[in-house]
Amino acid sequence: MTRQPVHTVYGGAHLFSPETTSKLGAIALKALREHAPDAPTLARALAMEPALADKIYPRVVAKLERDPVEDFRIDFEDGFGTRPDTEEDEVAKKAAAAVAAGMKAGTLPAGIGIRIKNLGEETGARGLRTFELFLSTLIGQSGGALPSGFVVTLPKITAPEQVGRLVDAFEAFEAAHSLVRGSLRFEVMIETAESVFSRDGRIALPEFIQRGKGRITGAHFGTYDYTAAMGITAAHQHMLHPSCDFAKHVMQVALSGTGIWISDGATTTLPIGRDRATIHAAWKLHADNVRHSLVGGFYQGWDLHPAQLVTRYAAMYAFFLESLAPASERLKNFVEKAAQATAVGGVFDDAATGQGLLNFFLRALSCGAISDAEAVETSGLSLAELQSRSFTKILETRKPAGRA
Repeated sequence: MTRQPVHTVYGGAHLFSPETTSKLGAIALKALREHAPDAPTLARALAMEPALADKIYPRVVAKLERDPVEDFRIDFEDGFGTRPDTEEDEVAKKAAAAVAAGMKAGTLPAGIGIRIKNLGEETGARGLRTFELFLSTLIGQSGGALPSGFVVTLPKITAPEQVGRLVDAFEAFEAAHSLVRGSLRFEVMIETAESVFSRDGRIALPEFIQRGKGRITGAHFGTYDYTAAMGITAAHQHMLHPSCDFAKHVMQVALSGTGIWISDGATTTLPIGRDRATIHAAWKLHADNVRHSLVGGFYQGWDLHPAQLVTRYAAMYAFFLESLAPASERLKNFVEKAAQATAVGGVFDDAATGQGLLNFFLRALSCGAISDAEAVETSGLSLAELQSRSFTKILETRKPAGRA
C-alpha cells in the first residue's frame, strides 16, 4: 500500500472469498441503517455533538459504500484455531485461490495478507507449511503475481530467531519460485513480553528489525495476548489498560523514524444482536477505544466485525473534523510567521510543530475525513505543497526569490 490503512480487519481463513470485503461493507451499512438510521441517532449513540454527527454521517455512508475495508488479514491463527493438518492444508489452498480470483476480478482491498501461526517449537512447522501452501497456490493461479500490499503477519513472537526463521523461509521461497528478492514482506505482532523487552533487558524491536532485513512493514499490538501475558485478569484486559499504553510507548520510541507502521489492537466487545441499546453500547466502547488510539498516535487498529466499520470511520472522522478549524488557523499562522522569518534572513526554529500540523492534514486527507478541496481550503496550502509531506520543503518553495 502507498499509505497506511486506518485498520486491519481480521477474518477466519475458512470464511474468505473474493467478495468478502464487499459483503462486510454491505453488513456494516445494514447495521448503520438499522441502528443509527440518521445523524441524530448516531450522535446519541456515540455521545457526539449533533452538528459534528451531521458532517460525519454522510462521509461514513460514502466510505462504507465505496471502500469499506482498507486492509484484510486472512487468519490462520486465533481466528481459525487448531484444526487437523489436512483441513488447514485445504483451507490454505482454497483461500489462495480466492485471493487469485479476487485479483482478477478487482475485488480485493488495497491491503491484504495472511496471519500464520507462530514460529515457535509447537506450531512453527505448521505456520511455515501454511505460508508455503498458500503462496505457491496463489502465484500458481495468478501467473506469479502477488496482490498489491500483500504481507504475512507473524504472531506471538517469543524470540528474535523466529523473525529470522520467517526471513529464511521468504528467501528460500523467492529463490525457488523466481520471485524478485525482497518481494515478500511481513508484519510483527507485539503481544508477548519478549516482543517488548528481551530477556537481557534490551528493547526487543531493534533486533527484530535487524533480523527482518528490510522486510518488516508494520508492528501490530495484540491487546489481549499481551495483557494475559502480564498476568492481568480477564475483567481488566482491555485497550485502555496502562500496561498496554506502556508497551505501545515502547513501540513508538523503538520504531520512530524507521518507516514501519504501528497499529493498535482490537475491541472484542462486538456490536452484534438485535437490541439497539446493546449495539450502541458496543459502538460507544469501540469509538472510545479508536479515539484513545488516535490521541496516542496510533492511526491504525484491528477490527473484528463488520459493524465495527461504522464506528471505525465515525470515530476517526470525528477526531479530525472536530480539530480542523483550530489546526487550520495554527497552520496558516505558522506558515505566515515562517515566511516572515525567511524574508528577513531569520531562522524559523519551530519547524517540528509546523510538521506536526501538516501531518494532521495529511492524516485527515488520507483517511477520507476531508476531501482534497477541503484540505486545500482549510490548510491554506496547495495540493502540491500538501503532497510534498514536508513543512521544510514548503518553506523552501515559499522563500522570497534571491534569498539563500
